[in-house]
Amino acid sequence: MFRTINDFTRAFQYEYETTLKVFKNIDNETLNLKPHDKIRSMQRLVWHITITLGEMLGKAGLKIDCPDEHSEPLKDIHEICDIYEKAAKSVLEQVEKNWNDESLTEEVEMYGEKWHRGIILTVLIKHEAHHRGQLTTLMRLNGIAVPGVYGPSREEWAIWNLPTPE
Repeated sequence: MFRTINDFTRAFQYEYETTLKVFKNIDNETLNLKPHDKIRSMQRLVWHITITLGEMLGKAGLKIDCPDEHSEPLKDIHEICDIYEKAAKSVLEQVEKNWNDESLTEEVEMYGEKWHRGIILTVLIKHEAHHRGQLTTLMRLNGIAVPGVYGPSREEWAIWNLPTPE
């Protein structure tokens, strides 16, 4: 659970920049890849990651500059990247403007339960990391270069002329 706004903003800044880096490795031709009927397409995943910023924090009382949670996914990855980046910056702005360290222990009704605001911020990041992991797996399976997230990716090891980890 986040206990300070500063800790959240530092963590979220890294996470959103990393997510954006992953999104930017996808092109419009591969955006609709869906390898199985029980798996979301990459388009659905990037859109879900994007709109959750507004959906989840909206339920917690913040107004994030983001499309509605029921909106249909866009077909252009560049537009999605722009919307995602704008929404992520809105998250930082709205959290810093409307919440403070003391308010992170306040409980808010979330999905039929009571969550501390600090937990909501933690879940927001974990949710994004979870779906980003699904996305990078789909990218890897479809031959799309995966950028490093919490360390170098296989492609980055090769660029640096280092032995690729098995």
